[in-house]
Amino acid sequence: MNHKPKVLFFSTGDATRSQMAEGFLHAFAGDKFIAVSTSVQTPDRNPLTVDVMKEVGVDISGQHSEELAQSLKEHFACVITVCDAARERFPVWPFTHNLFHWSLPDPTAATGSPEERKTVFRRVRDEIRQKVAEFTKQRVPGIST
Repeated sequence: MNHKPKVLFFSTGDATRSQMAEGFLHAFAGDKFIAVSTSVQTPDRNPLTVDVMKEVGVDISGQHSEELAQSLKEHFACVITVCDAARERFPVWPFTHNLFHWSLPDPTAATGSPEERKTVFRRVRDEIRQKVAEFTKQRVPGIST
C-alpha cells in the first residue's frame, strides 16, 4: 500500500502564503507528499501570488485552498503554520503530532507602488521556497519519504 504523507499549510489570513508553500512542496517533492493549504479569513489569494510564483517556474493558478472546517476533520502527517497569528490562534488537529511554525510576513500588507508591493511578495516567496526545501530534506517523525 502506498501511503503518501499529507501536509497542511495553514494561515489565518488569506491563502497567499499557504498556497505558495503548497506550490513549492508540489514542485520540490513531486508525488512524495499530498500538499494542502487552508486559511481562516478567505481561501482566496492575492493575484500577485500567482505572478511571482510563475517567475520561478511554479504554476499555482489551478490550486485551491481547502475549507478550514474540512481540514479539521482530516488526518495530516504535518501541519505547518505560516504566520504568527496562526500560531496564536491555532486550531486543533487532533490526529496530527507534527506541528511546525514558520513566522512569515504577510505580503498582502505591503504598501507602496505596484513594483514595491511585488518586491515584498518576491521576498516572502523566496523565504517560503527556502523553508519548503529545508522541510523536504529533514526527517520528520512518522514520515518516511
